[in-house]
Amino acid sequence: MSFSALKSTLTGCCLLALASGLSGCDLAPKYEAPKFVVPASWGGQAPFAVATPADTQLPSDWWTLFGDPTLNGLEKQALSQNADLQATAERFIQARAQVMNARSDLLPHFGLAFGASDNKQSADRLFRYKGAITQTDEYYSGLASWEPDFWSEIRNRVRMSKAAAQGKAADFAAARLSTEAELASDYIALRGYDAQDAIYKQSIAYYQRAVDMTKTQLDNQAAPRLDLARAQNRLYVTQAQELDLQARRQVTEHAIAILVNVAPSAFHIAPLQDFRFPIVNVPVGVPSELLQRRPDIASAEREMAGANRQIGVARAAFYPHISLNALGGFDANGFTLANLANSMWSYGASASLPLFEGGMRRAELQHSWSDYRETRDKYRSTVLSAFREVQDGLSKTVLLRQENERLKKAVDTAMQMQDMTMTLYKGGLSPYLDAIVAQEAALDARISQVQVDMQSVQATVGLIRAVGGGWSDKLLPTPDQTMTFDILQYDKVDHPEPAGGIDVPHDTTGSENLVTGGAIGPQPQAH
Repeated sequence: MSFSALKSTLTGCCLLALASGLSGCDLAPKYEAPKFVVPASWGGQAPFAVATPADTQLPSDWWTLFGDPTLNGLEKQALSQNADLQATAERFIQARAQVMNARSDLLPHFGLAFGASDNKQSADRLFRYKGAITQTDEYYSGLASWEPDFWSEIRNRVRMSKAAAQGKAADFAAARLSTEAELASDYIALRGYDAQDAIYKQSIAYYQRAVDMTKTQLDNQAAPRLDLARAQNRLYVTQAQELDLQARRQVTEHAIAILVNVAPSAFHIAPLQDFRFPIVNVPVGVPSELLQRRPDIASAEREMAGANRQIGVARAAFYPHISLNALGGFDANGFTLANLANSMWSYGASASLPLFEGGMRRAELQHSWSDYRETRDKYRSTVLSAFREVQDGLSKTVLLRQENERLKKAVDTAMQMQDMTMTLYKGGLSPYLDAIVAQEAALDARISQVQVDMQSVQATVGLIRAVGGGWSDKLLPTPDQTMTFDILQYDKVDHPEPAGGIDVPHDTTGSENLVTGGAIGPQPQAH
């Protein structure tokens, strides 16, 4: 169909709609989210039991599954105090305000105008009016204007704003999940560093005893000086490794402090010696459910819906725009404004129709179609990335757990080797080089086991994040819930009612502290 034929068809449609008393003609294309063909199950899902319908949804406070009171307290503090998260919530409120801004164009606009002036002409003015040199002018009037939305241009702008606000709500959910997961991952890493530091301390004490024993052997001329140098080298290298680990722990602790809105210098988490987190089996559900569980997918879909409405706005620019205006009041050059003879009024309508603008409106329409297709591509890319992240999480979780079990056995054998070689060395049946090799193997195996155990728990957190962390698109505010006040409401506009579970602090004085918390950060509880 040619453009002129399409325009004629749409014009006829709109005239019929107006004749029927309808609100207008919507020129936006019919919108439907893309349908994807997805697999029936996830690959590499064998170790996970098939979940019942009641078990397919993670709790919103999913970190409680790890049973760590300190982590629970940190997550609660981060959700209430994190500055980046609060800024994201403010962007949602700003988007809601844009909805009300766009919606205001659907309603008539009223105003008042009044004023007065005292004017004097020059007596020597050429062609001066032969009357009073001075005169006064007073007036007051009422103004009214309204633009009928025949082509749903304004309505589509409102729908665009509502979709954008819903997208910002999804962005907030994604930012909240990211903060929760980042904090949990950092805390798990911190506890992994604690466990590794405990291993280093045990090994350093063991190596110190080995140095002392070697000195005794040297004094008794039962060992060469080379054995003492090897023992001391092993001790010093391990002490240096512990210092490097402590530096990484402090940096991780600082990152946690920022997430919970505390100055790093005023924050500390006491160390623990053991790394103990329970195995959490994540209910991943079926692949088709992922489209409703990921906030980033919901945000991409809302962006696509808004781009679809923009096409309707661009199309409406090709049709006449009609505006209704009215003005009424009193105007006089004295204090007799209330005299009916001094009344004045004006009303009328205006219409404008573009005839030739050098292709500007066609370019805007072409741009809106391309923008819509771009959002479809971004939506598809977001969905594919989400599927990849879930598959990555499943693979990492399964394989790291298997790796951890084998490393535990490696630790047992390495510790036996270390004890046996030292016993043989004491008896003069084995060179100290064998003891050094066994010590390195034991330390490496113990550190590797803790690292893999830590990575396994972090992979579980990553999988929880990949499946949405218990979020659902049903938690998004409805289009009507994105509006913040009634037409005649003038109070409580500085802090709108929460929508979609998103709220911000009521304090608008600007006197809040930069950071929260005391001199010492949350202390761990006994596991």
